[in-house]
Amino acid sequence: MTTKRKSFDFKTYVEEIQTRPCFICEIIKGNPEYRHHVIYEDDIAIVFLNKYPSLYGYILVCPKEHREMVTGDFSPDEYLALQRVVYQMGEAVRKSVPTERVYILSLGSQQGNKHVHWHIAPLPPGVPFEDQQLAALSVNNGILDLTDDEMATMADQIRANIGGL
Repeated sequence: MTTKRKSFDFKTYVEEIQTRPCFICEIIKGNPEYRHHVIYEDDIAIVFLNKYPSLYGYILVCPKEHREMVTGDFSPDEYLALQRVVYQMGEAVRKSVPTERVYILSLGSQQGNKHVHWHIAPLPPGVPFEDQQLAALSVNNGILDLTDDEMATMADQIRANIGGL
C-alpha cells in the first residue's frame, strides 16, 4: 500500500465538475472517458474507487438513477435499500484495508457533483487526531499516488470481501 502523494489541482477539478456531464451517469453508461474501477453494480447502485483518493480504499456508492437530493429524492424503501449497499461496502472496505474508523458521508452540491453519492473512506490506524476526520478527507495535502495496477488490486481486494448482497 502506497502512502506517496501527488498534488491535486482543485481549481481545475471544480471547473470540470461544474461544466462536464454528470460523471456518475457517464460511468453507468460505460463512457470510456469516465473509466473508474467498478467494485460492485446491481439494479439500484454502482460502487467504484474514488479517482482522487486521500485515503487508501476510498470508494463511492451511487444510485444508478440520477437523483440529486440525498433524502428527498428517495422513498424510505429506496433509501434503505441504498443504505444496505453502503453498509455492505463499508464492511468490505473495513475487511480489506487496515482501518481505525470508516467514514461514511454524502457530499456534493447543486453547483457540482449533483448526483447523490456516499463516500466511504477508511481512516488507517495511527493517524494523529488532528489529521483525522475532515483533515483526512482533504485533498489540500494531495491525493494518493496510485498506479492503475494498484487501483485494480485494491478494487479486487474490496470486491473479494463483499458479502450478503
